[in-house]
Amino acid sequence: MPLRVIGGSARGFVLRTPSGDETRPTSARLRESLFGMLEAAGTPLDSVVDLYAGSGALGIEALSRGAGHCLFVESSRQACRVIRQNLERTRFAAHARVTTARVGRWRAPDGAAFSLVLADPPYDDAAAWSAIDRSIASALGDEAVIAVEHAARTDAPPSLAGCERWRERRQGDGAIAVYRRIPIDHAHSEES
Repeated sequence: MPLRVIGGSARGFVLRTPSGDETRPTSARLRESLFGMLEAAGTPLDSVVDLYAGSGALGIEALSRGAGHCLFVESSRQACRVIRQNLERTRFAAHARVTTARVGRWRAPDGAAFSLVLADPPYDDAAAWSAIDRSIASALGDEAVIAVEHAARTDAPPSLAGCERWRERRQGDGAIAVYRRIPIDHAHSEES
């Protein structure tokens, strides 16, 4: 079944995927669940980063739904070429940047304040959680949301990069853990 953009201005566009088994695109049902949660939470889409980007499907979905800019981080040069092709096909190239780098070694640019972090690491990479934390911990906006796809059989950590786990959805073999910053006023009112 072809990989398609499922919502927004590029809805229905077929996306290319890198050849081989190195990437596992997020299923349409899981992407739909994720973006439904993000929309319900009023997640700002000003500045998005797509880590372990693969085909770029998650970041392109965010752009299609109104994200201002998306930075794609992917270690495979072949996958980066595919992401660039998908950005051209969907006409989002002017709103994106693709960086060939390994998550964990890559650090967000100085002054970055991402409003949404999307990450789809390999399911068997136990070090992915700490790699994500190292790459983005100092580059999150005040209302930042982090969404990480992981194997449904594993539990996501309760916090990531200073954000608390807010929601989790399981769909088949995959799951999405969504983290949000707890506003300072809300945290103080709960302590009282």
